Parts: sequence; structure tokens; C-alpha cells
Amino acid sequence: MKFVSWNVNGLRACLKKGFLDFFNAQDADIFAIQETKMQESQKDFHFPGYFEYWNSADKLGYSGTLILTKKEPLNVHYGLLDGKYNDEGRAITLEYDNFYFVTLYSPNAQRGLTRLDYRVEYEAHLREYLHYLDQYKPVIVCGDMNVAHREIDLKNPKENERNAGYTIEERTEFTKLLQTGFIDTFRYLYPNTIKYTWWSYMFNARAKNIGWRIDYFLISERLKDRLVDSLIFDEVLGSDHCPVGLIIEL
Repeated sequence: MKFVSWNVNGLRACLKKGFLDFFNAQDADIFAIQETKMQESQKDFHFPGYFEYWNSADKLGYSGTLILTKKEPLNVHYGLLDGKYNDEGRAITLEYDNFYFVTLYSPNAQRGLTRLDYRVEYEAHLREYLHYLDQYKPVIVCGDMNVAHREIDLKNPKENERNAGYTIEERTEFTKLLQTGFIDTFRYLYPNTIKYTWWSYMFNARAKNIGWRIDYFLISERLKDRLVDSLIFDEVLGSDHCPVGLIIEL
């Protein structure tokens, strides 16, 4: 199966920048989108051949997630356990016969780390939720997780040590998740490869490849022998993030 994930930084804007060309070319079984920045009721487009599952933030023009899938799921869940973080449209889960598929748009700790405590609390709830799912079926997790885990995952690690997305607190929380039954598929397959998935719009960062790898596909550890490839489409424009992908035998 083929899965793709992309933080589009505004779906309506990305649709004007080649989104459909990439979407159609990939022909993914499931295509997950983060930062839709819109309500489902605002759309004047559709995706033929796909079921659509939207989780929009209460605040207009902010956050939001969407999953497009060729196969209708058994169940759909919005948010984490007890629907946590639904107010910001942070998570969607699809249940299938032999796996769960989860897309996430993790909160940013913000400039000055004003939301770091909120972020760390979210990470604890996220681990609780993913471990709950993993009791029943293996889990595939994707999305903008807003953290560069290791030095290799961003261009200037020393300069960013207390910046949002590279604090020791956020990195430690990500490590905890990986140590308790999940695999970062790209780093598992390509331990020494330098590739990024996000570039600031400032300072001509993308042209200079001054980036961060903050978009992921994670899988339950027991799926690792079924992993075929983990992809970073860093040539694809249309957002400040590029798409990422997963090919796995299920």
C-alpha cells in the first residue's frame, strides 16, 4: 500500500500551486493532509474516488487535518482519547481490518516557547492514545509532528537548541514514543541520509536547503518487516513543507 502525507499550509492556496498534479500522480491508497486552514463547508472541490474525512479547527483559517482514502474505513475517530485536541482539528484516525491509520498536526511550541508546556502535555496524551490503539492493531502514524528529532534532522542544530521544534523537551518526548514501540521509518531505512521536509519562507531558506525534517511516517515496531520504503518528496513545491510517503505491505 502507498500512503502520502503533506502539510499544505492552506489547502485552498496549495490547490492553486500544483497540489492536484502531485495528488493525481501519486495515486495513493490514503493521502493525509495537515494545516488545511479551512472548514469542510467552505470547499468547492472534491476528490473523485476518495472518501473524505475532515477535522477542522473551531478557529476559522487555522490548523485542521483531512484524510482522503480510496477504501472506506470500519470506523473514524477525531482527536485523541476522549476527543482531546478536537478544538484545533489536530488528529484523525481511520480503523481498517488489520491496522489503524492516524494523521497528526502536532502543536507548535511557538516563538518564545509560549506553548511549550501545552506541547509537552499533548505529547503525553498522544503516547497514551497510540499505545491504546497499538494494543488492538498495529498503527501507522503520519503528519507534521513539529519536531526535528536529532542533529541530522535540521541544518543548524546548535543555533536552534532553544527554538520551537528543537528543544530538549520536545526531542525527549519524541524519543519516548520511539522507545515504546514505534519506528521513525525514514531514519530506520536511511540512518545517515540528510533530507528535510520544511523550510522557512524567510532568508531564501528553501533555495539554500536550510531546512528541518519535521514530517514523519511512524509505524508500530511489529510492522517493520513489512516496510518497503519511506519517501521524502523534497522536490515538490506548493507549501513550506514537502510531502512524505510510505510504501508498506499490508
